[in-house]
Amino acid sequence: MVRRLALVLTAHIDGILLAFIGMLVGIGVAVLYSASGESFPRLSGQLVNLAVAFAVMWLAAKIPPNNLMRIALPAYLFGSLLLIGVALFGDITNGARRWLDLGVVRIQPSELMKIAVPMMLAWYFHRYEGGLQIRHYAIATAVLLVPVVLILRQPDLGTALLIAASGFYVLFLAGLSWRIIGGLALAGIAAAPVIWNLMHDYQRRRVLTLLDPTQDPLGAGYHTIQSTIAVGSGGLAGKGWLNGTQTHLDFLPERTTDFIFAVFSEEFGLIGNILLLVLFLAVIGRGMVITANAPTTFARLLAGAITLGFFTYAFVNMGMVSGILPVVGVPLPLISYGGTSLVTICLGFGILMSIQTHRKLVQT
Repeated sequence: MVRRLALVLTAHIDGILLAFIGMLVGIGVAVLYSASGESFPRLSGQLVNLAVAFAVMWLAAKIPPNNLMRIALPAYLFGSLLLIGVALFGDITNGARRWLDLGVVRIQPSELMKIAVPMMLAWYFHRYEGGLQIRHYAIATAVLLVPVVLILRQPDLGTALLIAASGFYVLFLAGLSWRIIGGLALAGIAAAPVIWNLMHDYQRRRVLTLLDPTQDPLGAGYHTIQSTIAVGSGGLAGKGWLNGTQTHLDFLPERTTDFIFAVFSEEFGLIGNILLLVLFLAVIGRGMVITANAPTTFARLLAGAITLGFFTYAFVNMGMVSGILPVVGVPLPLISYGGTSLVTICLGFGILMSIQTHRKLVQT
């Protein structure tokens, strides 16, 4: 009976990927406990979030990729309608309209699009894999831009960039030529003045603060200055768990969410950072192995987008905390406190496990 239950629970779970995820989650729980000032309510809240996220991952792993392909278009259309609903009726919090109150529950539709967009694009390219032409990439780009523009209007630059990146990864893996990529990059550079004028004031301040955070040390530059101090003060081996001064003397802002990497760096130093990076690279490496072994175009493109999207999450957060990227409000995956983003990330991992464990064996 116990053996049968274990088989049911572990069916379609990729043990290697789960082991790496578990290590990162364990580190995240320990760092969160320190970052929250040893707050048990905060810790218990994160444990509840993890339980829900792992349940979603387990359920997603059970769904065959063919079934995921069937719901790709409805999920994209449903998510886009929710984003339009946010634009028309969404709740305004801290000057941003990102949440939609459905009466029973309050949701952030942009999180759904982190999975729905790459799934939709993977389905589209799978459908036309036999004869892809430039027009297919143009249509796919338009499909990508609809949710990105709607999310930018909320405004939510961080989420828009993450979704744009995941969509670009699908285009790239589907065979978009380097000539077109180079042309788009040059067009982006040429359009920089226009983009600058379209940006909100707080977004322009973030870019200027990146160049010189000391111009407003108690305002826009405060986050960057304090986080880089924390990262640098960790030295080689760190100050020890629960002993970070920047954290426990309340100098470090948003220390349980966006800037939790600064807490980790201060307490565990360069050695801890290297070990953390190794674990992140292990997750990404396993994801790329699953991508390479995917049996269909849809599975390959979706797995690659999820894996590279996870890389983008981690890179943007660490770059933001280290002062090499603007502050855009992106949490460190599997480490930062949060519910919605954690569920979305684990949903992606569940899809990766589904792609890996539902592969048909080659008959010899």
